[in-house]
Amino acid sequence: MKVLVTGHKGYIGAVMAAYLQNMGHQVHGLDSDLFRNCSYGIFKQHIPEKIKDLRDINIRDVEGFDAVIHLAGLSNDVLGDLNPRLTYRINFLSSIRLARLAKHAGVSRFLFSSSCSNYGASGGEHWLTEESAFHPVTPYGESKVMVEKEVAGMADNNFHPVFLRNATAYGVSPRHRFDLVLNNLVAWAYTTGKVYLKSDGTSWRPIVHIEDISRAFAAALTAPVENIHNQAFNVGRNKDNYRIADLAHMVAEIVPNSRVEISSDHFPDARNYKVDCSKIGKQLPGFEPVWNARKGAEQLLETYQRLRLSAGEFEGMRYQRIKHIKYLLQKGNIDQNLYWVHETKKIVHDGNI
Repeated sequence: MKVLVTGHKGYIGAVMAAYLQNMGHQVHGLDSDLFRNCSYGIFKQHIPEKIKDLRDINIRDVEGFDAVIHLAGLSNDVLGDLNPRLTYRINFLSSIRLARLAKHAGVSRFLFSSSCSNYGASGGEHWLTEESAFHPVTPYGESKVMVEKEVAGMADNNFHPVFLRNATAYGVSPRHRFDLVLNNLVAWAYTTGKVYLKSDGTSWRPIVHIEDISRAFAAALTAPVENIHNQAFNVGRNKDNYRIADLAHMVAEIVPNSRVEISSDHFPDARNYKVDCSKIGKQLPGFEPVWNARKGAEQLLETYQRLRLSAGEFEGMRYQRIKHIKYLLQKGNIDQNLYWVHETKKIVHDGNI
């Protein structure tokens, strides 16, 4: 299958593009490459690509593909809060435009990387299915909800949207991030001896390894149309819902000479949700996750040890998305709209799409 992956140079995309290629798909990428200087270890991709902002796409960018996997966007709650209006333009408006262009170009499957952040402030008392109410608490979560609702209305006999609501990702990537809960906790433990919690740790959060996210998207690419047409799937496993404090204590068991420490000015985290992932296992039989939190924490620790992660590197700006964007803004490498200042911007609009 010929597949376009937007955001192929991001944290998830760097792993997913390689995984899909190894599965035999013809993978092409499209990415603005905001994090081109943030590779962790060696990062080599061997796929055709366009370095292009999502806001500037035109129909030629999506013609000839069997499927589009849409990962690109401002990637987490904190980064989304930096400029909510910009989050709306990039994560919502540009995603809708991409879907319309894909449909107009005859793309059959449109796989949207949504998020369990959609459930947001749900309290954590009850298991949440794909039919549960949304309670997003950030512009990032709100943008995911809006895209799902808008793209669902585009579905027809020839255009098959799929909404994969990823649990909070973890795991090693060539475009690594330390601003994700398990990645962060292991890094704190390894570099400082403290498994440091800034919240009170009582909130529930589902987590999933980026390789298992890749397996879910691969399964959705090849599943029978009737199994995936215009449907949402929570991506993860029921057993991988954790209270943040429980994750912290697990990390302390794995990382030698580390202990859990809660910040003196800790706060309750409004993002609190426990997610039921039963549906994806039933309707996407090709989805067989192989990772769990303990195995993932061990992988993270081994990588941090091998690459000799320092506290300065962990707390620096290269691997925390909001810090890196602020750094690029400060240095004048990007403008206030997050465009590279040294690259020509040319927005092409085709008709009314």
